[in-house]
Amino acid sequence: MTFHRFVRRLHLYLGLFLLPWFLLYGISSVLFSHGRYFEGLYNDGKPNWTVRFDRPYRIEIPASADQRAAGERILRDAGLKGAFGTYRPNGREFHVYVYDFWSATQLKYYADRGRLVAEDRRFRLDHMLTGMHARGGFTQSSFLDDAWAVTVDLACLGMIAWIASGLYMWWKLSQTRAWGALALAGGATHFALFLLVL
Repeated sequence: MTFHRFVRRLHLYLGLFLLPWFLLYGISSVLFSHGRYFEGLYNDGKPNWTVRFDRPYRIEIPASADQRAAGERILRDAGLKGAFGTYRPNGREFHVYVYDFWSATQLKYYADRGRLVAEDRRFRLDHMLTGMHARGGFTQSSFLDDAWAVTVDLACLGMIAWIASGLYMWWKLSQTRAWGALALAGGATHFALFLLVL
């Protein structure tokens, strides 16, 4: 097993192993860019969100409060659990967004009215894929969320290794070196132009 053969095998098997990730990020990027078109596919008159409950609720959340701790308290009081994020659009509202790959629930606390409203989002494939694309990081407290974040990190490192092995193989093939250099320069120039002007 020479180094060159090892790199070729690495490139081949990394490409096959990373295929689901390339598909996920490629398809979901199209959904991000053309979301208005896909909205039309679900324009069937059914609401994206349905109210699960709307009930009296009171909690003090000062402006300086730890929003994650406040979100955990609201989730506990609502009887929900899972990965979540918080959002405070203004001084009167506090939102907690609970999600997994298949479903999502948003809790809206209205401090001025003393109400907590929970809404469930209906399943949509485009939301699932864009949610998978955007999900990552180590802010959640569960083992599975950390495992997903580690897997995303490994997939990204795998993509870098796949690119590096591709560059190595291109350089070793002298008969395609000129065309490869042209393709590499074209891609880099194209990317740099957008980086400068946008």
